[in-house]
Amino acid sequence: MIRDKRKWRQFEREFAREEELTIEQKYKILNALLQEAWTLGVFPPKDPLEGIEVKIKVARIINAV
Repeated sequence: MIRDKRKWRQFEREFAREEELTIEQKYKILNALLQEAWTLGVFPPKDPLEGIEVKIKVARIINAV
């Protein structure tokens, strides 16, 4: 259990800064995450348009800035 969230975030930032992955390693991670999503049944979504209204609203707000 993480008790000091600030310290954990600092660790994550430092780790990400120091960790250098090759493109092959990044693709392996991506493929593993995609496979896990398929195994869990959360990808592809049952209704691809579910939540589209929220996505459109967020896109409009971001593009207005």
